[in-house]
Amino acid sequence: MMIVANVLVALVALIHVYILVLEMFLWTTPRGRAAFGLTPEFAAQTRTLAANQGLYNGFLAAGLIWGLIADLTSAKIFFLVCVAVAGLYGAATASKRILYVQTVPAALALIVVLIAA
Repeated sequence: MMIVANVLVALVALIHVYILVLEMFLWTTPRGRAAFGLTPEFAAQTRTLAANQGLYNGFLAAGLIWGLIADLTSAKIFFLVCVAVAGLYGAATASKRILYVQTVPAALALIVVLIAA
């Protein structure tokens, strides 16, 4: 069961690495704009803010990866809860899609990690 839990944690980490790349490096590109439904003008104006968001998503991914490498269940739980809360806030304030991209995978991984522990 722990193998399934770790695969799900790794998947959540990969999602956040991808979000980091989108927000820090691809924000103003056609791919980045399409992912977030942005106009070129708005993307250009918010580039620095997006890079900051991307960095925070990278920290979430780093925490999950640390939990996997060090085999720390408490770290996995902490960072999965952080991802889920961030996803809930994002869904409430920015886009409902965030609920499915961030919160649902984190909640599923959290449940499996808790069962496996």
